[in-house]
Amino acid sequence: MKILTHKEILTQLDHPFFRLISDTAEELGLDCYIIGGWVRDLYLERPSSDIDIVVVDQKKQVERPGIAIAEKLRKKLGKKVHIAIYKNFGTAQLKHKSLEIEFVGARKESYDRNSRKPVTEDGTLEEDQNRRDFTINAMALCLNKDRYGELVDPFNGLDDLEDKNITTPLDPDITFSDDPLRMMRCIRFATQLNFHIEEDTFNALERNKERIRIISGERVAEELNKILLSPTPSKGFVDLERSGLLPIIFPELAQLQGIETRNGKAHKDNFYHTLEVLDNVAKVTSNPDDLPVGNGKWDSTKDHMLWLRWAALLHDIGKPKSKRFDPTLGWTFHNHNDIGERMIPNIFRRMKLPMNEKMKFVQKLVQLHMRPIAIADAEVTDSAVRRLLFEAGDDIDDLMILCTADITSKNEQKKQRFKENFITVRTKLVEIEEKDRIRNFQPPISGEEIMQLFQLPPSREVGVLKTLIKDAILDGKIPNEYAPAKQLLIEEAQKLGLTIQNN
Repeated sequence: MKILTHKEILTQLDHPFFRLISDTAEELGLDCYIIGGWVRDLYLERPSSDIDIVVVDQKKQVERPGIAIAEKLRKKLGKKVHIAIYKNFGTAQLKHKSLEIEFVGARKESYDRNSRKPVTEDGTLEEDQNRRDFTINAMALCLNKDRYGELVDPFNGLDDLEDKNITTPLDPDITFSDDPLRMMRCIRFATQLNFHIEEDTFNALERNKERIRIISGERVAEELNKILLSPTPSKGFVDLERSGLLPIIFPELAQLQGIETRNGKAHKDNFYHTLEVLDNVAKVTSNPDDLPVGNGKWDSTKDHMLWLRWAALLHDIGKPKSKRFDPTLGWTFHNHNDIGERMIPNIFRRMKLPMNEKMKFVQKLVQLHMRPIAIADAEVTDSAVRRLLFEAGDDIDDLMILCTADITSKNEQKKQRFKENFITVRTKLVEIEEKDRIRNFQPPISGEEIMQLFQLPPSREVGVLKTLIKDAILDGKIPNEYAPAKQLLIEEAQKLGLTIQNN
């Protein structure tokens, strides 16, 4: 954080759009302020292109003052920028290149207990700041000429920024009860900024946790996505668990927590193991240029990283349902990857997450996440690596990132052995892909060709022959080429009493 002088603030506000907004407000006799996240991020030296402008009509002479400024700006700017007016909400939005400015009249709010949608009416700047979620989001910078760049900070948000503190402007019980989504935002901001949630504020999270039930799964998921994309996402999930919110919004994840001991044998806490894996993935993917990926360039977009982190969060989600105690082996979690894969659609559906290839990507990684570890724990054979490449396809690099992150053993010798074996697996992945072109391969002879050669209808025999060719290639018995594949096909077909039919 940087404590900015007034001169430094004026430098940051030296933008033609801010000056134009200031001139327009003067012409209309209105007061206007930049408020919220842009002001907060200015002091935190974080880039921000979303700007909220609150407009105050002290003389009560302009209807919908936020829209009034936007409409006058539209006349001045013409087609240079896009301005959208939302009369029903009393807001307007200006977009230009990467800049997005929203105008709204100052307002005060009142809430019905069964809804987070407030009843609003015109208000003063003070009343508008009172309704803000956190002190660090209630700071405002004046854009009027006689006070240009003046900070209005009634709740000492600047001090909370300096102290890395999340707290509410007014009574946190009222703040969270009025709009329960603010509880998720509280934890999300603390996670993104690596701030501490003030004690009274955190206690209010615990007291009001049941109120989160009126928030849609979609809005909860939006906040979870932002937590997942934070530098250390585990912080957010620990706070969700400590506050009691996690069992309500994500019971499957909460059920991972706990250690059970029987006959002196205990299993690890799978909740904290999952968070360690998630942090490992977040750490390694924050520097994608350093990733040990195979052929091709890894997708480092934010969207792709989000679903990889979802896969990390859900990779062991099936363990509570698969947990068994064996007197000889101790605790087992057989087939937890299969169970986890089947659980994912219900989780995504409830949270209104995309039920498309993104969900299938997460399912695929959860299903396969044990495979590289099993290979690395034994002799790394070409056949096993071929099959892994075949099943993972283009997602092999993501799978290896997840599986490497999954090495969290407290036994340092065991952890080092796995890491060294993973290097061998990665090397073989590259070598075999270059040699055999296995990634996403299709057998050189299709089912249609088999039916044509032997004059067969779609049948079990066709599937058997096609699988024999595929397995022979994956096991390294024949190369991934047409001629040896056809020779094997003829030999195996004869065993089934089939011969090539001449047309």
